[in-house]
Amino acid sequence: MCGIAGWVDYERDLTGERATALAMTRTMALRGPDDEGLWIEPHVALGHRRLAVIDIEGGTQPMSDGPVTLVYSGEAYNFRELRRELESHGHRFRTRSDTEVVLQAYLRWGADLVDRLNGMYAFALWDQRTEELLLVRDRMGIKPLYYAPTPHGVLFGSEPKAILANPLFTARIRDEGLLELLTTAKTPGHAVFDGMYEVEPGHVVRVSRDGVTDRRYWALTAREHPDDVPATVHHVRELLEDIVERQLISDVPLCTLLSGGLDSSALTALADRALGAGTVRSFAVDFTDESGGFVPDAMRDTADAPYVHEVAKHVGSHHADVILSSDELSSPQANETVMRARDLPSIGDMDTSLYLLFAEIRRHSTVALSGESADEVFGGYRWFHDPEAIAAETFPWMLGMSAGQALLDGELNRRVDEYVTDRYHEALDEVPRLPAETGHERRMREICYLHLTRMVRFLLDRKDRMSMAVGLEVRVPFCDHRLVEYVFNTPWSHKTYDGREKSLLRGAVADLLPESVVQRRKSPYPATQNPSYERAVRDRLSGILADPNAPIRPYVAEHAAREALRRPLGRTSLQQDRMAMERIVSLNDWLTSYRPQRA
Repeated sequence: MCGIAGWVDYERDLTGERATALAMTRTMALRGPDDEGLWIEPHVALGHRRLAVIDIEGGTQPMSDGPVTLVYSGEAYNFRELRRELESHGHRFRTRSDTEVVLQAYLRWGADLVDRLNGMYAFALWDQRTEELLLVRDRMGIKPLYYAPTPHGVLFGSEPKAILANPLFTARIRDEGLLELLTTAKTPGHAVFDGMYEVEPGHVVRVSRDGVTDRRYWALTAREHPDDVPATVHHVRELLEDIVERQLISDVPLCTLLSGGLDSSALTALADRALGAGTVRSFAVDFTDESGGFVPDAMRDTADAPYVHEVAKHVGSHHADVILSSDELSSPQANETVMRARDLPSIGDMDTSLYLLFAEIRRHSTVALSGESADEVFGGYRWFHDPEAIAAETFPWMLGMSAGQALLDGELNRRVDEYVTDRYHEALDEVPRLPAETGHERRMREICYLHLTRMVRFLLDRKDRMSMAVGLEVRVPFCDHRLVEYVFNTPWSHKTYDGREKSLLRGAVADLLPESVVQRRKSPYPATQNPSYERAVRDRLSGILADPNAPIRPYVAEHAAREALRRPLGRTSLQQDRMAMERIVSLNDWLTSYRPQRA
C-alpha cells in the first residue's frame, strides 16, 4: 500500500534539504513499515514508505527508468494485462511489481496512462525531461493525496502530516475549514488546513515552472441503461466475480472483514469461491457489555454476531471475533493514535473500534477486503427509502446526524447549516442527467450522486487512515469504477425491483449466502452499547467544562452541555447526547494537539 511524500522547488537546491525531506517521508512510517526510500535531485525530493504486498523483493521505491521517477501508493488491479500489452510494444521489466507497470505505462502513454488503470492508487511522477511533477489519484478517491503550493513549487504527501512536517507550511485554519470539520459531506478538494488541498478523485495535478494546473480525467456521467432487471442482476454478478478475483492478488496473507450484512458476506463468499472452498480468513468486531445484551436502536435492528457466525459456518471461513472493551475504546493512547492518524478530530468510538479491529487483524493478515461503499453504490441506507429524507433540501444522511451538533454554540450551528446548504447546492449543480429523466427517477439519480461523491469519500478516508495506521491494506471491491458507473446508470426502479434496499446486490449473490443474511435489513457499522464507555465520555466532557482554557470552550453551548450531563445514562443517548459529547471531546483534543492558527 505505502505512503508517499515529496517537495518540488524550482528556486532551491533540495539536495541540501535531505533532513527535511526525510522527516516528511518518515511521517508516513505507519503506512509503510517495511522499507524506506528517498530520491533527491536539485529541484525535487521524492520519499516513499513501503508496505510490501506484491513482489516483495523487487518492488522497492522510489523507482526510476531513464528520465522518470515514481513514488506510488496503492494497487493497479489490471497490472498483469497492462504488462502484457506493454511487452507487446517492446517494453522489458526488471520486477513483477505493479509499480513498474505504472512507470512503463507512463513512458508509453504519458499522462493518458490514467485512462487505462483499474485500481486504488495515488502517485507522484517526476519527468526530468520537462521538469514536471504529476500528482494522480484514483477515480473514487480510495487512496488519499494532499498538496500545498509554495511560491516556487509544491509540497505533497499521502496525509496532511507529511506537509505539516515541512517548515514552509504552517497549520492555519479559516472559518470555512472549521465548518468543514463539522460536516459529514466531504467537499471535493478541501483539506481543512488553509493553503492545503486534496488531489480530487479522478484528477491529475500537474506542477511545472509555470505553476499548478488541475485536470479531471474521470467523472460519473449519465447514460441510458440498456438492460432489463434479469440482465442487470446477471451483469452485476459477473462484475463482482471479476472484481473480487482481481483484488485477491497478493503475495502476503489476505482476509475479509465480515459484519454479517449483505455486502461483507457477499465478498467473503465470492473470495472463498475464488481462493478455494474453506481457505478464506474472516474477522468481525464486537464489544463487551455490562447491561444485558444488544438492544435495537434507531439505526440497528439486530446484532451482527449471529449473522457473522452463520456466514462463517456457511462459507467455511477461518473466522475470528475481535472483542473490544470499554477501557480499550476510551483509552487515551488509542484515541490519540486515531486523531494522529486522521490529522482531524475523530468520530468517537466508531473510529477507535475500527483502528483496534485493524490492529488485531494486522497480527494475522496484511490485506483485507471490505464491503465499504456498497450502500452508496446500491442504495442501502434507510434514508434512500425515506420520503422525508429524499425530499429534504440537504444531504439526506444529515437528517440523522444533526444530533452531533446539539452541544455546539447556536451561532456556530447556524453557520454550519448555511455551509452545508451551500455545499449541497454545489453538489446538485454537478449531477449529470438524462434529458428525459423526470420525477422520482431524476431525484434518485441526484441522491445517488450525492452519496458517491460526498459521503463515500468521508467513509473511504476514515477506512484508509484507520487501516494504514497499523500497516493494513484494505481493499474496497464495491468501488471498482466499472461497477460504480454501471449501477449509477441503472434506473432506481431496477435498484429496488423487489421493493427493498440493495435489490440488485441481493439478487446477484443470493445463491451464495444463508437466507437469513439475504433477508437481513441494513445495519450500520456497530457502536458499543456499554454504558461504561459513555461514562468515560461524560467524564471527559465534564473536565472540559471545568477548564476555562480548553480551546473548544468558545464553540460550546455550555448550558446545553451541562443539561446533557445531568440526564441519566441510557442507550437512547447513543445517537443523541453521546454523539454530541464525542464531537466536543474530539474537537478539543484536536485543537489542543494541532494548535492551528486562525487565518
